[in-house]
Parts: sequence; C-alpha cells; structure tokens
Amino acid sequence: MTAAPGPLDGTVVVAVEQAVAAPFATRQLADLGARVIKVERPGQGDFARGYDATALGQSSHFVWLNRGKESVTLDLKDAGGRDALEKLIGRADVVVQNLAPAAASRLGVDAGSLVERHPQLVACDISGYGRGGPYSDRKAYDLLIQNEAGFVSVTGSPEEPAKAGIAVADIAAGMYAYSGILAALLQRARTGRGEAIEVSMLEALGEWMGFPYLYGTYGGTDPVRSGAAHATIAPYGPVTTASGDVLNVAVQNEREWERFCTDVLQRPELATDPRFAGNAQRHAHRDELATVVDAVFAGFDVDEARRRLDDAGIANARQRDMAGFAAHPQLAARDRWRDTPTPGGPVRMPIPPVTSGWAEPAGSVPAVGEHTEAVLAWLDASP
Repeated sequence: MTAAPGPLDGTVVVAVEQAVAAPFATRQLADLGARVIKVERPGQGDFARGYDATALGQSSHFVWLNRGKESVTLDLKDAGGRDALEKLIGRADVVVQNLAPAAASRLGVDAGSLVERHPQLVACDISGYGRGGPYSDRKAYDLLIQNEAGFVSVTGSPEEPAKAGIAVADIAAGMYAYSGILAALLQRARTGRGEAIEVSMLEALGEWMGFPYLYGTYGGTDPVRSGAAHATIAPYGPVTTASGDVLNVAVQNEREWERFCTDVLQRPELATDPRFAGNAQRHAHRDELATVVDAVFAGFDVDEARRRLDDAGIANARQRDMAGFAAHPQLAARDRWRDTPTPGGPVRMPIPPVTSGWAEPAGSVPAVGEHTEAVLAWLDASP
C-alpha cells in the first residue's frame, strides 16, 4: 500500500533561519511534507554549515537540521534580495525567522509586521529572550540560555555544574515553535486568519525547569547536582558491573525497593533498615546506600546484573555511547534508520519518531543556494 502524503503536503514554509532553534522547528515541518524554502546568505549560507566538518566533510548540526529543505541564497541588504524575499513571503503559508529582534524589525520580517501585511499568514519569531524587557537585544546562544534559565545549576556533579551535552535550549524553543505553528495552522483552517507567534529560548527552557523551580522555591533548597543519578530518588542511577559495563538502575516505589533488596541484592534485611525506609530516607542516606549497592553489582558481570534486574521487574538501561546508540538492537528491530542524501554523500539518520501511515521524509540536505534559480523561476511564473 502506498503511504499517504504528509499532512503538511502543499504547505509552503519560508525560513529565514540560522543555527539550531529555527532550523529544528522547520525540519519537523519538512518531515511532515511541507515545502520548506530556506533563505541563506550568499556564499557561506547558514553559519551552522561551518560548525564542524565531521559528517562526510559537512557540519553535523547542519546535516541533522536541514533534511528536506530547498536552499535559496538572497542578499537581504540589497533591494533585489529583499524584493525576492517579499515575493516568497507572499506565496507562503508559514514564515519562521530567528534573526536578532532589531534586525528582523529593520527587514520587516518580524511576525507582527508580516501578519499585518499578510493576514492569512502564520508567522513565527524565535529569539533568545523575546521582545521587550532589558534582555531583548542581548545575543543568545544555547549555553548562555542554559545558564540564564538555571539549567546548569542543577546539572553536573556535586563538585561542578555542567551544561547539557546537546543544545537543549535551542531544541526546546524549536519544539515549541513547531507545535505553536501546527496549532496556528489548525486555527487558520477554522477561522481563515493567520497568527503571529513568538517563542523565546529562555521561556522555552524555563518551562522545562518546572520541577527544579518548584522544588527549590517551595522546598527551600535547590535539587542537588547528582551526576548521572537522579537528584531526588534513590536508588536511581549508575552502577558499574564486574565487566566494566555501566547500568542505570531505577527503583520507583516501595514494592520495587523490597524486590530489589530481596531478589537483586539478595540482602532482604535492607528492605526494613530504618535508614532506607521510604525514598526520603534513602535519599538522605544515599551515599551509604550507594556503597552497599555498588559492592553487590561489582560482584557480577553485566549479563548477570541485567538478568537479576529483569527477573525482579526493576527498570534498568545500559549506559551507551554514540556507537552503542547507533547499534541499538531496538532501533534495528524497528527499522528506524535511513540514508539521507547530502552533497557529501548519503548519511544514515533516524526517521522521525512519530510512526504513522504518512510517507517517510525523502528529502536531501541542500547545498548552499542549490535551489535559488528554480525557486526564483517558480516565483516569476506564479500569478
């Protein structure tokens, strides 16, 4: 049976974008079948193309974020480039941009201005801090927002804070832009009216900080930094087996705690030890508990450890590196990898995590300006 077109088939998205947050949002739209026209600077294009050269000579960030898009180069400092952009916007259903707020206003591509000129348009601004307020015009990059949102203060080891290993502020902003755009398209289908949407990285990551904010504000102390272990639940974290493999073990309630003591540790007396009676006590005595648990797991290899945990119904996971993720047996069994064409050759990438009857993304990663002539010819031929 032939897969159905993506639900955004026929939707035109113009993306005046760079770096991570906006490209992440628009790649999701492309994966759903939208035609995404990416506007880049002549020559170098999106500066994320230069972040590294690890993916067959190309930037790993750019390859990840730009599947299925058409690249058009326009000089927006030139009247001809601005005129072409305005024509593109006139043909668009959605416009996404993450220029600095002042630059977007000068070009007239901020969401408010766009919807004023094109009332049926869904326009989305993505910025570091949002319009208005003392931080509006500050430069904002992912690591800076991780700091401003308090994320770094609750991440890392007890001795040293750490950033996330991925661009969580950018991804959070991109996901809220993506979901906001879908909601606005649904609204437009009912009302015929477009919508101006604004997403700030600080507010997006701030939404994800709800647990530590509430815990610290109303509990009196911030969650402790606990490395790869959970900040408030014990035992919930890494253990090293005799084979050197690391498992992450998660005990979530008292029934599991009793089974963990009896069947996994084979120390049933620990289940009634007053130091470990309830999660609050286990958390208060987590160092003593870790000493006991680590000593037991050091006595058997990873296969025996997983057998005991699985037989007892205790959740656990292997701590994998990127090679381990790429070879994950569950992803292989579910056939979740595909080759994506790029200018440097095919790159193996995961397919979108939403499983449906829609056609899988089949688009390529574009070279800088690869589609400029074709898109401009389409504009000239359009009524």
